[in-house]
Amino acid sequence: MTEWILRLIEQGGYWGIAFLMFIENVFPPIPSEVIMGLGGIAVARGAMEFWPLLLVGTIGSTLGNYVWFLAGDKLGYGRLKPIADRWGRWLTLEWEDIEKASRFFRNHGQWIVFVMRFSPLLRTMISLPAGLAHMKHWKFLIFTFAGAAVWNAALIHGGRWLSGYFAEAQGWLNAIIFASVALGIVAYLWRVLTWKPRA
Repeated sequence: MTEWILRLIEQGGYWGIAFLMFIENVFPPIPSEVIMGLGGIAVARGAMEFWPLLLVGTIGSTLGNYVWFLAGDKLGYGRLKPIADRWGRWLTLEWEDIEKASRFFRNHGQWIVFVMRFSPLLRTMISLPAGLAHMKHWKFLIFTFAGAAVWNAALIHGGRWLSGYFAEAQGWLNAIIFASVALGIVAYLWRVLTWKPRA
């Protein structure tokens, strides 16, 4: 499976990477760790170059996060609450969760946008409360771009290092990717099926 994804990445080129990273931050089908890590392997193979890969991957990440930021900024609390109340089960969150995230953002300021780019679970979620707090757009984009660039650079370097062991580790990589996707689906279904609104 890793070889198949790697071929897709190489055939899609840099803008294919940008699209995958954009989608990953809007609704994550494949984790960025896999996308940029395999991009790093493509760099080691000579199929891609480091700086263009880092640039387009970071642009994709930033734009994907900007979608959630705009949702919070444009909809605001008043229009977002009915959406959370109605679709809470499928989003596996409710209004209280959004309010907690917003308080956390207000208490820790704009630097939290940068720091959360290194958190696998929270790097996209923080964009919504940043929008609800009406953080300045240019500040959000700069802090998001900077944090995503550092994270993506680390993933590319990790992929380049891993490329030396790619042939031997391919079986393990296939298992890890399958397990990651399966765990993500199972975790989501579990949350949907066991989700109960707070009283």
